Amino acid sequence: MVTGQGEAKPSILKRIKTLAIGAARSPHDESVFHKLSLIAFFAWVGLGADGLSSSSYGPQEAFRAIGSHPHLALFVALATAATVVIISASYSQIIELFPTGGGGYLVASKLLSPNLGMISGCALLIDYVLTIAVSISSGADAVFSFLPVEFHSYKLILAVAGIGILTLMNLRGVRESVMPLVPIFIIFLITHAFAIVYGICMHATEIPDVVRATGADIQGATTELGVLGVLILILRSYSMGAGTYTGIEAVSNGMQVLREPRVRTGKRTMRYMAMSLALTVLGLMITYVLYTVHIEQGKTLNAVLFEHATADWPPRLAWTFVTVTLVSEAALLFVGAQTGFMGGPRVIATMALDRWFPTRFGTLSDRLVTQNGIILMGAAALLITLFTRGSVEVLVILYSINVFITFVLSQLGMVRHWWSVRATERRWRKRIIVNSLGLVTSAFILVSVTALKFREGGWVTLLITGSLIATAVLIRRHYTGAAQLLCRLEGLVTGAESLMRAQTAKSADGAPEPKLDPKAKTAVIFVSGFNGLGLHSFFSIVRLFGGTFKNFAFIEVGLVDAGNFKGTQEVQHLNDFIRGQVDKYVQFVKMNGYYGEAFFSVGVDIVDEMTRVTPKILERFPDAVFFGGQIVFPEDSLWSRWLHNYVVFAVQRKLYRQGVPFVILPVRL
Repeated sequence: MVTGQGEAKPSILKRIKTLAIGAARSPHDESVFHKLSLIAFFAWVGLGADGLSSSSYGPQEAFRAIGSHPHLALFVALATAATVVIISASYSQIIELFPTGGGGYLVASKLLSPNLGMISGCALLIDYVLTIAVSISSGADAVFSFLPVEFHSYKLILAVAGIGILTLMNLRGVRESVMPLVPIFIIFLITHAFAIVYGICMHATEIPDVVRATGADIQGATTELGVLGVLILILRSYSMGAGTYTGIEAVSNGMQVLREPRVRTGKRTMRYMAMSLALTVLGLMITYVLYTVHIEQGKTLNAVLFEHATADWPPRLAWTFVTVTLVSEAALLFVGAQTGFMGGPRVIATMALDRWFPTRFGTLSDRLVTQNGIILMGAAALLITLFTRGSVEVLVILYSINVFITFVLSQLGMVRHWWSVRATERRWRKRIIVNSLGLVTSAFILVSVTALKFREGGWVTLLITGSLIATAVLIRRHYTGAAQLLCRLEGLVTGAESLMRAQTAKSADGAPEPKLDPKAKTAVIFVSGFNGLGLHSFFSIVRLFGGTFKNFAFIEVGLVDAGNFKGTQEVQHLNDFIRGQVDKYVQFVKMNGYYGEAFFSVGVDIVDEMTRVTPKILERFPDAVFFGGQIVFPEDSLWSRWLHNYVVFAVQRKLYRQGVPFVILPVRL
């Protein structure tokens, strides 16, 4: 790899950026992957906080739906805890089968079809945006639960600030966004575990009375609603608490950030998440019943519960405990939004690499994070929070439909997979049963939640998701058309490779290789692989300038993106691949009687890498002119300009400021 020297002093804007999100990281640093990865506990904080924080609003919505028969909530609590275990177990099998991550998008794409994978990915993205909005807004509600009503007008300001802070933290990096949240996570666990255990212990002698009251509530509800009505009521309550399960898929989607061995770390993280969520939800709903809590204006149900539980305590101690517990709950809800920031950009990046979204979303920033995806997720969450004015009641209606679309497609794909490998997989029966249970459970919740929430506003979520799917189809269609246009140049590659093979076979004749003439003019061609575009640029220079250029240098920058940033070995493979590509150009021009040299670099920003390599090239070839080919599409539009980076223009502008000539060669197809 070649790097330049004497870099210019960074601008004021760049220094401000470095101060805000940190200095650049090198993908060549062998320790960087260890520094960026998370052990199971930290992954539980970063990826599992969404699931655990949903206990702040999921059980509340379920308990609210049970209405005047609160003791029936005990059955809902048991069903909810069982569902958490079932879905977590089924996703543990996804972790085993897809150890490099990808989540619902990759599972559906590989095991069902690319189109179904795209639908799964789009649904998951909208869910992640709503995860951020719901978590932040619910956190603001928890903060203001113990403040006077006249202060509640400031809740939206707090929510907006929370989204902004988390966006900035994630631009700094995954580890940097998780580490400060660990104390919050621990305080939440301690306070909530204590409140649940304390509440159950204080009512231990009343358990027989609770059992009798539950039987009486069942009998009264059956008399009032009938057996079918009671079942519908329980199922409706169970469905309305569907927000509890969102975030369970986050571990399978975020495998890239886990410490090796990733499968073991991922499964351990999933166990932590499942156990903590199931026990918290079960415990909260039991204590709701034990303390016979009711919704109070301006307070969450958990706030009411904690006030009831500490009613007999000394006032100052009670106030301190309730305040610390609610603040930790609010803070964990903010932490829960972190799941959306960690999972969403990765889904966007993976889909961008498959050409469902603009390719710029697959690139990494100099902090080695998918910066464009993080900014997009933050902006989308901010817009929907402002649109709903941070109302958790409205956001929850929009929430939890999409994640079950992803759940259903993922479990369907896994069931299909285990059936197809039943002849070779010894434990296929056990595995297919686990994923079948996950499929049936997820499908039931999806249908019931969609039916219950459709008229209340769920149609808005489906409309937004449908619009995103339509946009993804149009983007993929454009990239497919562009690839077909580029295929017209592939004949140049076939011919060049045939000539090189023939020349290699005749190399025994001892023909001398062209020598470097330092006084001759040099054409430096910016290429992106040994392809028709690069060869067309070479032929165009020869045709336009005749024998002006005797030396040819080829420069290629390998882009480290979300697809190949998985370890030092992957970066080294990219380095070797780029070297092989530019060496082919050198071999080809030498075969045609010109002197050739190759330069290459690997990094996260093509323009910056070109700027670093250019001084070294000019030191070697002082009389050099830089060239780059640019495809001219039949119809130039804002749409095509948005979907393509037009990186040669950015390189030209950068070198122009340094006084380096750069000529763009148009290639009309």
